[in-house]
Amino acid sequence: VAEFNKVHSVTEMPEADDAKRNFHHRMFLEPQEKKRSVKALVVKQAKKTCSCTPAKVKDCVFSFFPFLQWLPKYKPREYLLGDIMSGMIVGVLLVPQSIAYSLLAGQEPIYGLYTSFFANIIYFIFGTSRHISVGIFGVLCLMVGQVVDREIQRAGYDLEPASLSVLTDAAAYVNTTISPVNQTLQKLLCDKSCYAITVGATMTFIAGVYQVAMGFFQVGFVSVYLSDSLLSGFVTGASFTILTSQAKYLLGLDIPRSSGIGSLIATWIHIFRNIHKTNICDLVTSFLCFLVLIPTKELNEHFKSRLKAPIPVELVVIVAATLASHFGKLRETYGSSVAGHIPTGFLPPRPPDWNLIPNVALDAIPIAIIGFAITVSLSEMFSKKHGYSVKANQEMYAIGFCNIIPSFFHCFTTSAALAKTLVKESTGCRTQMSGMVTSLVILLVLLVIAPLFYSLQKCVLAVITLVNLRGALRKFKDLPKMWHLSRVDTVIWLVTMAASALLSTEIGLLVGVCFSMLCVIFRTQRPEAPLLGWVAESETYESLSAYKNLQTKPGIVVFRFEAPLYYINKECFKSTLYKQTGVNPVWVKAAKKKAAKRMLREKEVDSGGNQTSISMDFVSEPLGFHTIVIDCCAVQFLDTAGIRTLKEVYKDYREIDIQVLLAQCNPSVRSSLIRGEFFKEGEDHLLFHSVHQAVDFALGAQEHSETSASK
Repeated sequence: VAEFNKVHSVTEMPEADDAKRNFHHRMFLEPQEKKRSVKALVVKQAKKTCSCTPAKVKDCVFSFFPFLQWLPKYKPREYLLGDIMSGMIVGVLLVPQSIAYSLLAGQEPIYGLYTSFFANIIYFIFGTSRHISVGIFGVLCLMVGQVVDREIQRAGYDLEPASLSVLTDAAAYVNTTISPVNQTLQKLLCDKSCYAITVGATMTFIAGVYQVAMGFFQVGFVSVYLSDSLLSGFVTGASFTILTSQAKYLLGLDIPRSSGIGSLIATWIHIFRNIHKTNICDLVTSFLCFLVLIPTKELNEHFKSRLKAPIPVELVVIVAATLASHFGKLRETYGSSVAGHIPTGFLPPRPPDWNLIPNVALDAIPIAIIGFAITVSLSEMFSKKHGYSVKANQEMYAIGFCNIIPSFFHCFTTSAALAKTLVKESTGCRTQMSGMVTSLVILLVLLVIAPLFYSLQKCVLAVITLVNLRGALRKFKDLPKMWHLSRVDTVIWLVTMAASALLSTEIGLLVGVCFSMLCVIFRTQRPEAPLLGWVAESETYESLSAYKNLQTKPGIVVFRFEAPLYYINKECFKSTLYKQTGVNPVWVKAAKKKAAKRMLREKEVDSGGNQTSISMDFVSEPLGFHTIVIDCCAVQFLDTAGIRTLKEVYKDYREIDIQVLLAQCNPSVRSSLIRGEFFKEGEDHLLFHSVHQAVDFALGAQEHSETSASK
């Protein structure tokens, strides 16, 4: 290869061979023939898609229902114990979280249990990841709750869930002689509760349809716009909104739930205006729950390698708090807000409200994107860790059906959740069978235990929700490390977090996506563009500003532009090239013309006004170099503006006797240059496969030129 890249140099050579002395040996690459028949491609794809053979039908069925592949290969002796243990532990943890997150979604506690139950069963059928835990996710619950509150207000319900719950409980104790009032109140309450889950289920259905459509049309690439820093900032910002929405339960306040832009600030204003109405019983209960939950959670994390299973402290707190509230009669004595009646069994299925779809269709888009992005990223993370493969497209189908099917059974949006997935993995999970065990635990609660939580205070549920936000809020500790690794990612994290917290979750997500894309554009708009030097005894050229002891070839400047060359950065390319080389050809040409005019005027004065023709050529100051080699290895593509810019640079420098050579162009750039007629006929030899090859050519050409001039 080196022989191809070098110019033949011989110490002694006859004059007859002088022309061969600087002959440049090129590498000839024959391009592949590209078949551009659109009709043939369409016909081929149609045959492939529409063909139906028994083998293909079998593959489609097994691919769409992955459990048919792994279930017959299930090894009970190896897998069953780990699956049962992890499923039971996740189920025990999921019960209190399902009840708590129902408040966040603006729903009754029973609907959170329904959601967790159905999600695990459906993911067992359609999912390909063995370890992720699908169920209620706090950020999605918050987004659902905001839409539910908005639609409830539009429908004319202006009472808050907390106050409605108190009225419900009071109505049960009022003498039935005031039957007309009670019946009207009960009708209103039932309508509001049913309407809330109808809104939530309808939006869940639409979000699931979006996710299945993404899987069908294979547009999962949308998730690439949600970087890790963006998602982390979004979750942290949403955590502040969750904290704010749960603060009123901690204090036992009955205040309206704010929605829309600036809801976080508006909610805190309402809280401080009503702080004197704090329920001391709820405040003390919240404080005691924090004292128990936070240290125990920290111990679970600190000793997770030694513990066979985490301590189910949330379930212990819920049981203890329910017993204390029931026997202490906290609701009757201190007016504490409680969960109320949680029915057993299942409600009959009901389709979504099709009339609500226009109202919630847009709101379901960010929910669908966030849900599948988190699910796919977690499934890929754990599959790589444990050495098996998942199908991202099938994961979109799985999470989509985890939303579509449960929406007919009074459920709201689900996705994978990191905290429960980590617990599931650390407690011995081996296959998706663990999810079925989790569903059985929740089923036991639904059929038998649920009514026993009647006296559970809502402040306890709020504490459970807030304690589970610790992971998101801890991201602030990682900021110095993130700043050290990438300042751009840190700024994206901060902007997304601030927008999600201070504006709204949906707008925050949009702001984060737009800002991260702008950062990419800004990076290509002002890229690095160093001069390169030669590494001795090699064919390598590296940045002069980054490394020491690099050599430069006399009369040759090597310039690298580290970004695509397109309409946004074309002016940056030219200005940086002129600055780095120290020669602006436009200014040089203008200076030559100005000097020529001045010489003409001086000649006319010297000759007494006689018109004398003089040569426009004059001896100018040497420019210091005769060749510019542009290293295009980092130029991924050219658009029409980029091609035009290269043409201008090539033409302008040639007019001041400086040649421009291009090196290391990829096939896409080379093709663009040929289509854009960058080279005149016979000049395509000025395109080189390496910088070293271009430099050797320039040195040989200059030596040949000097030899010819001396003769």
